[in-house]
Amino acid sequence: MRRRLDRNSMMRLTKPTLFTNMPVTCEDRDLPGDLFSRLMKEDPSTIKGAEALMLGEMLTLPQNFGNIFLGETFSSYISVHNDSSQVVKDILVKADLQTSSQRLNLSASNNAVTELKPESCVDDVIHHEVKEIGTHILVCAVSYTTQAGEKLYFRKFFKFQVLKPLDVKTKFYNAETDEVFLEAQIQNITTSSMFMEKVSLEPSMMYSVAELNTVETEDEGTSTFGKMSYLQPMDTRQYLYCLKPKPEFAEKAGIIKGVTVIGKLDIVWKTNLGERGRLQTSQLQRMAPGYGDVRLSLEMIPDTVNLEEPFDITCKITNCSERTMDLVLEMCNTCSIHWCGVSGRQLGKVSPSASLALPLKLLSSVQGLQSISGLRLTDTFLKRTYEYDDVAQVCVVCPYMSRES
Repeated sequence: MRRRLDRNSMMRLTKPTLFTNMPVTCEDRDLPGDLFSRLMKEDPSTIKGAEALMLGEMLTLPQNFGNIFLGETFSSYISVHNDSSQVVKDILVKADLQTSSQRLNLSASNNAVTELKPESCVDDVIHHEVKEIGTHILVCAVSYTTQAGEKLYFRKFFKFQVLKPLDVKTKFYNAETDEVFLEAQIQNITTSSMFMEKVSLEPSMMYSVAELNTVETEDEGTSTFGKMSYLQPMDTRQYLYCLKPKPEFAEKAGIIKGVTVIGKLDIVWKTNLGERGRLQTSQLQRMAPGYGDVRLSLEMIPDTVNLEEPFDITCKITNCSERTMDLVLEMCNTCSIHWCGVSGRQLGKVSPSASLALPLKLLSSVQGLQSISGLRLTDTFLKRTYEYDDVAQVCVVCPYMSRES
């Protein structure tokens, strides 16, 4: 007498694919005549009026397990069939997914089925968003009780691999104005095309983000990748983002200086017949720029100035150290840049993370693109001098030549 549930099957639930056929044609003067043409017209899988196309109107159910990619939703149909001639009781079906780092329970219900008659089955559908690559093992365990009161138990294992769908590379560019530019290179390393539904950057709490992947027109922004956002196999796209410190953190130089966590990318795509995948990167980290104890940046500078005519700039001095500084400003002339004002003046005490605006006047005696150099800051407490050369560039033109022309 059989006392076991002998059949436990598992099938992956995937969407069907478009049916393709291999059309065979010939000329009317050939031996088959119009035989091939008539057969293709009678074939229900061909498109009426376009029978020679390989693409048909029907859908094909999956013929194999297929590939599973990171970020997709794995769906499976589990069926437990009673092949015996007895009624069994207290049937409990449990489905666990074993990955390289954890074991997950995917069963929709942990309640046992009261009884299962011969030739009947217990069905269950499970879903799981795949978040790890590598080997996965679906463990299906079934326990039940026979009519004689004997408790039996068996398991079956289904092994599959999760592949990586995208290759993501990032580059950071730190600007002098505390802005951070992120370039994300995304490559499709699968064998099928992807529709890129969304590629966005979720910034950390200290930054706000602006996407630079659209071209502004009169009505609305147009994507730089065109209207059809498809990524073909092995193709790569570059996405650009600009992050700015939020106003409440912009003035806290010590905090911004040490921030390395920028945010994370959120990528959503669709494949055949709308199957969706989603991938979130880990927190992206940059190499924090080293400003030293004192940071000098330019808040205002003209693009073009006249030769031998004074012009104004505004500098911002920030104390990036953890101590108070007493600063003295010295202005050293170069062969082309001449400072106007008193050198060696006291700027006063600057507290940690505090800033002060410093308006300065200078002129250039040489035409062309000139570098602004020669600023020196001395901390009288530690007798330490900080030199600032090539802090910016300005274009110097001759106004007399422009008037004559």
